[in-house]
Amino acid sequence: MHIHFIYAGGTIGMVDSPRGLRPGADLDSWLSRLVPPAPTRPISKAQRPAGSSPREASSSGATYTLTTLSPLLDSSDTTPETWQTIIDEIRRHADRADAFVVLHGTDTMAYTAAALSYALTDLNRPVVVTGSQLPLGAAHSDAAANVTGAVYALTHGAPRGVHLFFGGRLLAGNRATKTSTWDLQGFDSPAIPPLATAGAPWHWSAQRAEHDASTGRPAPAPYTRHDVVVIDLVPGLTAARLEAALTPAPVAVILRAFGVGNLPAADDGPLSALSRAARAGVTVVVASQCLQAEVALGRYAAGAGAAEAGAVGSHDMTLEATYAKLQFLASQGMRGAELGTWMGRNLAGELTEPTER
Repeated sequence: MHIHFIYAGGTIGMVDSPRGLRPGADLDSWLSRLVPPAPTRPISKAQRPAGSSPREASSSGATYTLTTLSPLLDSSDTTPETWQTIIDEIRRHADRADAFVVLHGTDTMAYTAAALSYALTDLNRPVVVTGSQLPLGAAHSDAAANVTGAVYALTHGAPRGVHLFFGGRLLAGNRATKTSTWDLQGFDSPAIPPLATAGAPWHWSAQRAEHDASTGRPAPAPYTRHDVVVIDLVPGLTAARLEAALTPAPVAVILRAFGVGNLPAADDGPLSALSRAARAGVTVVVASQCLQAEVALGRYAAGAGAAEAGAVGSHDMTLEATYAKLQFLASQGMRGAELGTWMGRNLAGELTEPTER
């Protein structure tokens, strides 16, 4: 198996500076030590992707190459255009690589993993996104464990699609969310179990084959940046304040409501502002503030008003999956009701369809 690494930035490759951690570690040298080269079967020059470094991994039975993106980013600087740069790099090497590892910062890793999953449904290759809570040179760093775990997953049956490996668990990329800034198991998959858990031996979920299927869009248009607003509902939020946040009108708004999608029904509450936004062509998506939730706007009277106003629920999608999906569909030219309808369709395993329950 040939694995292509894409280093996008993040804590994993950072070093100390007078202003704090910044990108600067030599990832190629580190990978060559982490995955020892075997000189018996080197990659020929004709097989090497441009700008990549060849290695033969005797311990894993895999060769690898590495592309370092420029500029390297702290993942807090990631945008939809960054997602597209990674996607373009994956497609550039898809004819030579059997699998991909994207080295990425943890802050927006789950957004990137979800975004990649929508854009790469036609890619017949597995992709694993990973990184670390501590730089690779720090004492007790989790960098080596996460990278070797990602490689192990790819060489031992990870299905096609985009995954996230972190803290000993392989998660579906568009089902993952960051839950901790310090715990070495910093990501979770609230709605479905991990695809695999590292151990002796690894334990693979019976669900792993299910993620091969998708109803995504072949040859999608590239990601471009669209005005998608995310707002948390809090007790006492007024229609005037919400309307101010939605002026000028965005393409879409994600309102993170209570419970299964409940909103206050008072005349001066947010519902009237959402109704006006929907009539103006804004796609209104109601999500939940709960880590584990399935939005059901008709379950309570407090949620029925949002559905009557034209809002759609986010089902059991994470915030990261919901936001990236809106950016993806908006990049395909969708707006208004069409965009809302597509939010309820399963593109890449990001939501649990009602027929599966």
